[in-house]
Formats: sequence, structure tokens, C-alpha cells
Amino acid sequence: MTTTTSANTKFTSKISKSQSVGEVVEKLKSFNWVDLTHSFGPESPRFPSFARPEFKTIFTHSDGFYVKEYTFPGQFGTHIDPPIHFDEHQDKYVENFSLKELVLPLVVIDHSNEAKNNADSSLSVNDIKEWEKKNGKIPENSFVALRTDWSKRWPSQEKFENLDDKKQAHYPGWDLDALKFIYEQRGASANGHETFDTDTAVKQEHGLIGEYYVLSHNHYQVELLANLDLVPATGSYIFISVPKAEKAPGFPVRAFAVLPD
Repeated sequence: MTTTTSANTKFTSKISKSQSVGEVVEKLKSFNWVDLTHSFGPESPRFPSFARPEFKTIFTHSDGFYVKEYTFPGQFGTHIDPPIHFDEHQDKYVENFSLKELVLPLVVIDHSNEAKNNADSSLSVNDIKEWEKKNGKIPENSFVALRTDWSKRWPSQEKFENLDDKKQAHYPGWDLDALKFIYEQRGASANGHETFDTDTAVKQEHGLIGEYYVLSHNHYQVELLANLDLVPATGSYIFISVPKAEKAPGFPVRAFAVLPD
């Protein structure tokens, strides 16, 4: 068994406190890096309630410089959801995250086969426990990502929504008890997934209860992640870079993983 602890130790053991910042950075660059972010444009998949974004050229090189103006919702493309996004009693916006909160050990739970066979499937506590039998206990303060390979449907809005004849969307997500397990039993710091929402589409009749749970408990999440199939179950770290927009209840990010050897 390859435990999470041993994988993270392997990753960090090459970095000594006696090394300079430059040496540490060069050492990090020697590892494999994986982009977890979709490129996005006006036609990219978006939450159905949002209007079509606009990318407009406002200056060209004939004016002396090339500039575009962008109009899109904060929850667009690969993006971060801070607690204020769902809970009015929270006061944590995007700008309030410390830099170190956005660098975490990355755990990837593969639920892709289940999602392939059943688009309405949700990750359960039992699924997580089975995953832990193979990969070790989820470490505290980790970022737990749900891999469903739904990101491979990008850039098709139609494939992402996956509507049936009655216009009901179908895509996978988290079970509420699974979210409670990773946060209350394993002490995770954040979670992420490849779909529009935390909850499966068919369970949203009573609201986005899983997403509300995460954000109302002062955690954050990253949605519409990509390339999780290129990241091992344990041993990697996720880095999340996001503009410091004032009072933003969400914003696109550039997220990437640094993988162990």
C-alpha cells in the first residue's frame, strides 16, 4: 500500500530549510506540473442561469496597444467559490484568502468509472473508505478533488449539461455525507470537482445542499477542474492563483498540481 503520508514525505524530503528560496523554486520546477485549468471563452460551458459572456476588443495595435474588455460572471471557467458565495453570514471573499490557504496537499478520488456508467452517481462515504484502503487515510488540511472525467466534455455546453428529453440535467457530484466525512472526520480544508456544481444535477430539486454545507462551514471549493486524470491519488500539491478582485464572491483561477516523482 502507498500511503498518503509516505507520498507527501517523498515529495517534501528533497527540500531542506537550509536551501535558498531560489534553490527551492528550482527544485520544485524539476517536478512534473499539471495544469488543472480550462481555457475559457465566450462559448465555453457555463452554469445555465448565466448570460453568455462577452469578450470585446476595445483597442487594437493601430491604436498603439491591443486591449480586450471581458464581461463574465465570477463563477465562470475553472473558478473558486469562497464562503460568502452561498452564506450571507460569512465574510470571506476571494481577496480574504491568505496565500498559504491556496497551496494544499492534493488528494484525487477517482469516481470516473461510476460516472461513466451512471451520470447521476454521487461519491459516497463508502466510496471514500474503499479509496482509503488502497491509498491511505486522507490527510488533514488537504484539498480533496473528485475525479469524474466530466472535464473531457469541455468545451461543449450541451455535453456538460447532459439534458434528457424533459430538460433535466444529469451530471455526477458529491453526496452530502461524503462531504461531511472529509471535513468532519478527516479535517480537509477544501474540495473540488469537474462539474458545474458540488451536488449531482438530479439532487438539486431541494437546493444545492452539498455546496451550501461546504461554504457555510467556512471552507472553499474549486469547480470545473481539468486534467485530474493526470494526477496521482496522493502525493501532489495543488496551487491556486486567483486575482484579488474586491468583494468578489467567486472568480476564475489558474490552478495547477505539482506531482511527486
